[in-house]
Amino acid sequence: MEVLLLDIEAELSIWEEGRVVWAEDAFPVAELAYHLALWLQNPAASQEGFELDSMQAGVGLIRIVDSDEGWRIGSNFTPDFWTSPVAWDVLVAEIKELDRSVHEGVAAMGIGPSFIPEV
Repeated sequence: MEVLLLDIEAELSIWEEGRVVWAEDAFPVAELAYHLALWLQNPAASQEGFELDSMQAGVGLIRIVDSDEGWRIGSNFTPDFWTSPVAWDVLVAEIKELDRSVHEGVAAMGIGPSFIPEV
């Protein structure tokens, strides 16, 4: 399973106000979808932040934190940048969209996506 999580890559980008603020051409999206799904399955997810602990990159490559204004996405690699805050339901909807997209992409490759939990 680790090979699938690391070897299934795609372009991943974070947009803010109509512009790309961070992008990676070959990001392990299956691994990200896997960890985000596990995070959202935790009943305490809406009270705890998320920090991607990737097998391929340093801890904190992707972070999701709650602030007084809402949930923000950032990275330990760009500590001065955080997205604008969004409500929990907006964040979850975006994660579900990522999850759906990754599942569809994996299936289109002829690989059963069941190794990635669904959100």
